[in-house]
Amino acid sequence: MALAGDMAKGRLAIIAGSGLLPSHVATAARHAGENPFIVALKDEADRSWEGFDHAVIGVGDFAALNRVFESNGIDRVVMSGAVRRRPEWREVRPTLKTLVKLPSTIRTLLAGGDDTVLRMVITLIEENGRRVVGAHEIAPDLLASVGPLGALQPSADDKKDIIRAAEAADALGRLDVGQGSVSVGGRIVALEGVEGTDSMLERVANLRSAGRISARRRGVLVKLCKPQQDIRADLPSIGISTIENLRQAGLAGVAVEAGRSLILERDAVIKAADEAGIFVCGLDRGLPSWGLA
Repeated sequence: MALAGDMAKGRLAIIAGSGLLPSHVATAARHAGENPFIVALKDEADRSWEGFDHAVIGVGDFAALNRVFESNGIDRVVMSGAVRRRPEWREVRPTLKTLVKLPSTIRTLLAGGDDTVLRMVITLIEENGRRVVGAHEIAPDLLASVGPLGALQPSADDKKDIIRAAEAADALGRLDVGQGSVSVGGRIVALEGVEGTDSMLERVANLRSAGRISARRRGVLVKLCKPQQDIRADLPSIGISTIENLRQAGLAGVAVEAGRSLILERDAVIKAADEAGIFVCGLDRGLPSWGLA
C-alpha cells in the first residue's frame, strides 16, 4: 500500500495565482523530477503555461478542481501566487463530499481573514483525498536565511525600526489582517491590509512626498508570517518590485522572517538592493532581538 507522501506514486498539482512564485515552484518541481500539472486560476494567473499540462479553473470551483485532480492522478497540491479577489457565493461550486459545508464556506469567504480562508481551502482539498504541501517544500532555495543577505547591514537606528515594525506586524498577523508594517523613526506609519505590500509602499511614498513622514529618517519594512498561519500557503514574499518600491518610498531596507518567508529571484533582488543602497535581512523570532544583536 502506497504512503500518502510517496512522491513516486502520484502527481503534483500547482494551483497558480498571479506573480512569479508559481513559475519558480513549477521550475523547481521539474528539476526535482516531477511532472507538475498547473491549475491556473481564471482571471488571476498571469503567466503563460505553455510547455506544462494545465487547466484554467475559476476561483471557488472546487468541483472542477476535484475533477482535474481525479483525471490527472494528483495526490499532492501546492497553492502559490496571489489571488486578488474572493469568489462571490454564486461562484462557489462544492464537491459532493463538501456540499454540507457550503454555508460555513460562504460565511468564511465573506468574513474570514486571509489565513482563515486559506485554512478552509486546504481542508476542502484534503477532504477530497489530496495532501497540500508548501511552496517552500518544493522550492526550499526561496526561503530567507537569518542575517544580512546582501552587502548592506541595518544601522543601529534601522534595528530599532525593525524591532518596532516587527512588533506591529506580529500584532497585525494575530488579527489575521496582513503581514507587513513600516516604521520610520520608531513610528509605525503603515500597516498592510488587503491591498498588499507594493500598494502599501506606494502609500508610504505618497505620505513621504506630502511631508507626512520625516524626510530625514528613512525607516524600514518588516514582513512576518502570521503567528497562527498555516505555512503551507501565503508565506510572506519579496521580489524585485519590493526593492523598487522601497527605493521610491525612501526606506532603508526590508527585514523578513527567516525560514518562513520567500525571496523570489534572490540574486536579482540582492543585486538591485545593493545598487539602491537598501539592506535585506532575515529575522528569527526565536532569538533575542529577532537575531539582530
